[in-house]
Amino acid sequence: MCIFDPPPARELVVIRSVWSDNLESEFELIKSLIDGFPIISIDTEFPGIVVRPTSPRGGQYVGTGDATTHYRSLKANVDLLRLIQLGLTLSDGDGNLPDLGAENQFIWEFNFKDFDVANDVHAHDSVELLSRQGIDFEKNREIGIDSVQFAELMMSSGLVLNNAVTWVTFHCAYDFGYLVKCLTGEVYDVKHFMRFCAGLYGGLDRASKALGVKRAIGKSHQAGSDSLLTLDALEVKKRYFGKGDPIEKYANVLYGLEVDSS
Repeated sequence: MCIFDPPPARELVVIRSVWSDNLESEFELIKSLIDGFPIISIDTEFPGIVVRPTSPRGGQYVGTGDATTHYRSLKANVDLLRLIQLGLTLSDGDGNLPDLGAENQFIWEFNFKDFDVANDVHAHDSVELLSRQGIDFEKNREIGIDSVQFAELMMSSGLVLNNAVTWVTFHCAYDFGYLVKCLTGEVYDVKHFMRFCAGLYGGLDRASKALGVKRAIGKSHQAGSDSLLTLDALEVKKRYFGKGDPIEKYANVLYGLEVDSS
């Protein structure tokens, strides 16, 4: 049995609600606190789960499953759905929260505008639950945060890319799935796209020649030159993909790390 000291009393905690108009100032505040409160707890709210794994016989999957099954379901849902809220709690090593020189202690709740309950895919029961718990979807759409702006400020906040920070989560796959989606945007791996292009194979130089793309400057195996050639190799998008087979459905998969969907 684990025996440990309980966390400090939490009677005077205030949630700092973050919207588009105070997003920058709140991130500036968080940035000033990270050194003293480097333990970060995260939670997200999202519009449920709409894609569920199926059993080998075609029915709904029942059971714990394996990592591949769970990853496939996680990725499908995170790719399809939009983040609604993200909560952050900062603490020091003793569990104390920042008080900002006041009697209260503070935590943060970021409200996003991306999700449109009238038009976006969602799980009805999950959205109903969030509504009963006080989330105002109309308010989020009107004055909520653009996730792109959130990501830009998050990257320079000290919350990420900081070895001094420790993250605390509970059942965190979806929490970090949505956070990574915010921070990275879409990823196009041309080598992965080539799997679906007849007659296109090999390394960057061979594929580029097959696409009729010339190296503009430098030599192969020099990072700057290869980065430009990789960008130009997106010619594959025009050559092989179109309205009937949009390239976007192959995005966010890295070559060699694909999950076999067969």
